[in-house]
Amino acid sequence: MSQTYQVAVLVGSLRKKSFNRMLAKSIAQMAQPALSLNIVEIGDMPFYNEELEEDVPAAWQRVREAVGAADAVLFVSPEYNRSVPAVLKNAVDVLSRPYGKGALGGKPAAVVTSSPGAIGGFGANHHLRQSIVGLGVMVMGAPETYIGNIGTAFDEQGNLINPSTREFLEKFTVAFQEWIALTAAR
Repeated sequence: MSQTYQVAVLVGSLRKKSFNRMLAKSIAQMAQPALSLNIVEIGDMPFYNEELEEDVPAAWQRVREAVGAADAVLFVSPEYNRSVPAVLKNAVDVLSRPYGKGALGGKPAAVVTSSPGAIGGFGANHHLRQSIVGLGVMVMGAPETYIGNIGTAFDEQGNLINPSTREFLEKFTVAFQEWIALTAAR
């Protein structure tokens, strides 16, 4: 029997009907039973300020514990101004501290970005990768996952209806599972 890996999912969009939240839920369905994906809510965290480490906010502690307990992390994000939304960057900042004891270091991870345009969040994907690699996160190199034209990928109920996107994401989930297993064996 193969192991089920626990994956903390950080979604970079706060909208309830966010395409990225729908994307994360679709990936979670496809990944079962090898991966158990759980969205960790990050929208209620105060902005990182080192002074708050003296009395750590409950939201920081909750997110740090959830990510720390996970076997891996999946980042799913839109692109805002060629980068990631502030809420996701704040989560990375909070999770990188306290220095040397952050919850992200050494974790295998993957980055999925999307956009209504054709490029699929290419800028955000690479900007996020640049930030987390410096923290010791073991980011899966391939397949690079940019989902373009995200506005046409789902029906009104949030079901993934684009067959080519589904096929690509199925391959992605297999690769991510293999990446987690490979890094866990180190």
